[in-house]
Parts: sequence; structure tokens; C-alpha cells
Amino acid sequence: MNTRVTGICIEDDRILLLDQDTDGPRTSSLPGGKVEAGETLSEALIREMREETGVEVEPGRLLYLCDNTAAHVVHITFEVRRVGGNVGAIGEGVDTRPIRGVRFVELSELTGLGFSDKFVQLCRSGFPGAGSYMGAKANIGL
Repeated sequence: MNTRVTGICIEDDRILLLDQDTDGPRTSSLPGGKVEAGETLSEALIREMREETGVEVEPGRLLYLCDNTAAHVVHITFEVRRVGGNVGAIGEGVDTRPIRGVRFVELSELTGLGFSDKFVQLCRSGFPGAGSYMGAKANIGL
């Protein structure tokens, strides 16, 4: 099973997202990616956030752990705090799926981008139960 880390950066009721196709109907995704051999989860998260968003982050709380058995992937998602960098300062080809843009999106706009009400509620409420194994990605509304 592959391990993937993602970061949730929320500032002023806005979440940092990639304008990028997903496996489902959404055309926006959370930044993150595969943990490389020899990397800690924290190192992988910092690297992926920098590569995909241009933002330097400091990892915080573990928000949730879930799995996508069809893709044979475990997702580990952390809260992150922006500590530097420039939103959108990314290079070509940093991901296997093209990144069309990077921006902070109002939480109120998430359902219009294909995110579920459940995921929006988790973002608004600060992820109660943070640090829990959530099972399938569908259980967090993704």
C-alpha cells in the first residue's frame, strides 16, 4: 500500500486548494502527494506543499487517516500553517496530474467545486475527532 500525505491550510475561512482533476467529479484537490523512500511524513508534507503550492508550511495536528482501497493508498492528512513562500509559485510537471492553479477558496464555495457538505462541515468545525482513523475516504466526504 502506498502512503500519501495531504495538508489542509485554512486561513480566514478559506482553504488552500489545487485547481486539478481528481479521481472523481471534483476539479479541485487538497495539496499533497506520495511519501518517498527515506522521508518522514513531515518531510514529505513540507516538500509536497512547496512543490504543488509554492507555500512553505509547518505541519500541525494529524487531522485524519483514511484509505482508498481501490487505489491501494493510505491518506494521512495534517493541518498545516503557512510560514512563507508565494501561493502559486510552482514549477511545470511537479505532479502527475497537471496543476492549473493554486488559490485560497472560501469554505462556502467548496460544495460548488464538488466537495461534500460533510467535508465543509469538518473544515468549519475544526475537524472534531482529529487524529482518528476514518476508514474510507467517503467517510470524510471526499
